[in-house]
Amino acid sequence: MVSEFSDAFLLEAERHAAWGAAQLETLTAFVPDGPWTADLPSCTYRQGELEMRIAVLGTFDMEEQSWMWGWANPGLRGTDVVSLTEGVERYGRTHQIAELTEEVLDLSGFADPRRAAEMLAFTGMGVVRAPGYIGMPAGPATQVYFLPDDPRIPRAALDPVALPRTLLTGASLIGRSARHAVAGYFDHYGIAQRADGDRVTADLPSGDSVDIDFDAAGRIAHVSLKVSP
Repeated sequence: MVSEFSDAFLLEAERHAAWGAAQLETLTAFVPDGPWTADLPSCTYRQGELEMRIAVLGTFDMEEQSWMWGWANPGLRGTDVVSLTEGVERYGRTHQIAELTEEVLDLSGFADPRRAAEMLAFTGMGVVRAPGYIGMPAGPATQVYFLPDDPRIPRAALDPVALPRTLLTGASLIGRSARHAVAGYFDHYGIAQRADGDRVTADLPSGDSVDIDFDAAGRIAHVSLKVSP
């Protein structure tokens, strides 16, 4: 049983926080309301009028307060529906992040085990660069998490006007390192950035640039967009 995540895991989660939060908003807007069904052998998920290809990311057992990665599920191991999420385990081994390589994690020591499960789902989504995740009840005490694996799912665009809100929202999600949240956001979009003391500057594809200033505690103090002439 663990009561907190490792620094390696938290910093990895932080890297995906800003773009991941924006991507989840995009996915939520795209997927219609309505009842859902999933056919795992065909990797198919249907909600409302939308049908898409999915992968099983993991399951959260609310009675046992435990998380099992999809790639570790004995009934799914080696099947197409976990081929995408096998990348989570490979990434974890490469980067020595235990939370991504342990088949089952006992979350009962956490103050909020459900939130801990959501953080695992969020980070798993990030490391395989999936366009979001979907958590649904699969029984009275089980929550199953899917990753969309369908090219039709829209990707959140980098919006210079919304950038201050995007970065501030992302930095507040994990709260471990705002610098990691900012760096991860620009890395996700392949944007070069440079640091000068407490300021990070990135040159955006639009030709504009953005300065992010950090305070003495490492928090984002100010985000300023410089619009090109």
